[in-house]
Amino acid sequence: MNIVQTANAPAAIGPYAQGVVVGNMLYTSGQIALRPDGTLNDGDIESQTRQVLSNLQAIIEAAGGSLQQVVKTTVFLKNLDDFVAMNQVYAEVFGTHTPARSTVQVAKLPRDVLVEIETIVALA
Repeated sequence: MNIVQTANAPAAIGPYAQGVVVGNMLYTSGQIALRPDGTLNDGDIESQTRQVLSNLQAIIEAAGGSLQQVVKTTVFLKNLDDFVAMNQVYAEVFGTHTPARSTVQVAKLPRDVLVEIETIVALA
């Protein structure tokens, strides 16, 4: 296992890595709307989704990959009523690339954010 760590995404706020590479697969930890400096983006769902995807992109790039290599995402939403707005930003960022995805509503997320996303990435 190789640990992925970049200053271009927020540092882990617990005992976990930003990402772990095993073979040619990268598994990212769930990212929330923290900026790389650790401050919270407490904007609306669109703003938080952009921040989360930016954090994920930084981790993926630090591992030598790109968003186009994401094979699976899991999206955790505080409120499924935010699905359409989150999905619009998600579609803008991923473009024509459409990884497999699960989306679930959860009771609460760290720092009371609106969205958390994790990815699985095929690096080669």
